[in-house]
Amino acid sequence: MIQLISILSWICFFTGCKNPAPSSEEGLTKNKIHLIAQNNIPYDITIITGAEQTEKYLPLLKDKYVALVVNQTSVIGTKHLVDTLSQLGVNIPLIFAPEHGFRGTEDAGATINNSKDIATGISIISLYGNKKKPSKEDLQDVDVVIFDIQDVGARFYTYISTLHYIMEACAENKKQLIILDRPNPNGFYVDGPVLKKEFSSFVGMHPVPVVHGMTIGEYAQMINTEHWLPNNLQCELQIIPCENYEHKDYYEVKIPPSPNLKSMQAIYLYPSLCFFEGTNVSVGSGTDKPFEMFGSPFTEKTDFFFTPKSMAGSKTPPFMNQLCYGYDLSKMEIEKIKEQKINISYFIDAYNRFSDKNNFFLSNNFFNKLAGTDVLMQQIKAGLSEAEIKLSWQDDLQVFKEKRKKYLLYKDFE
Repeated sequence: MIQLISILSWICFFTGCKNPAPSSEEGLTKNKIHLIAQNNIPYDITIITGAEQTEKYLPLLKDKYVALVVNQTSVIGTKHLVDTLSQLGVNIPLIFAPEHGFRGTEDAGATINNSKDIATGISIISLYGNKKKPSKEDLQDVDVVIFDIQDVGARFYTYISTLHYIMEACAENKKQLIILDRPNPNGFYVDGPVLKKEFSSFVGMHPVPVVHGMTIGEYAQMINTEHWLPNNLQCELQIIPCENYEHKDYYEVKIPPSPNLKSMQAIYLYPSLCFFEGTNVSVGSGTDKPFEMFGSPFTEKTDFFFTPKSMAGSKTPPFMNQLCYGYDLSKMEIEKIKEQKINISYFIDAYNRFSDKNNFFLSNNFFNKLAGTDVLMQQIKAGLSEAEIKLSWQDDLQVFKEKRKKYLLYKDFE
């Protein structure tokens, strides 16, 4: 637990006060995170995120102008990192916001506009839409950039693409990047096809599998050392690692990292179900359980059905106000979902039941961008089994796993 005296001492560090006024500990205590061990026995352990270890990075911020790359998950306890650092006297001229916005309420793919934070008046610059990288002008009055966002460990979850562009901008403008690391809830396995270069996009920029099994800090080290930044650039990188975390731990995310990942079931199912976003099948956006179901108006009738509606975080969901038939996965035991890792059988079943297979995949090539290859689509169309498909991934996965070992900051799951 961060002691109150430590917090007060850092307030003095920035303000020069001799007798600081009492300060609340709210939001500055370590989170008790509920974990499930590999033998499925629940227990509690204190995992300390990078953000919570203020004593390690506050000295790096003294007399510096600091830009933050943050969203609604960037908290210390229950208090936002922006609020905490502002109260500790850190100079924050800018906030950079990723997909879904600073408060995490915007639709997937929605354009995010520049604005100001109501609570602090700090300018917010969007890094989603036409602008994905901070400009030289954005960073001209900045000394240090801090990145603190909860990721879910899937290649097509765009926070790691934002990380890439932040690293690129910092390297080009000779700014230090500090990453406050957080555990990866899907960090207990590696699975899926490895992305081929010709299918690179904002939903997959690097030659990694769909589930890479790395934290943001570990992933940043890989980007830097594998020279994935253009022109052999390297970012001046400092990582504040988590304490008491191992990759075998099943980490419970307390704050939804995006509007359609509202539960741990959704986070665990996301690497399997996100492929449907490149098809004419809904993943339940516009319902109260997105990524816990799938269905379509163009498929055989089943006992389960749902009708997507416009709602906060999903204003225009696919098949809005249309009846979709499919399957409800929300009642599956969470341990069973984890054991499946990436489950292609959902996809094979949906394809086989689709009324017009020529219209199953969207015509915009988005499915291949999600998959990182055009092979998976070919395998589905050819009728390969899940076992056959997953076997085809193994050689590339073994090569990646060996590469991955060099960048791990935490004990691995194997």
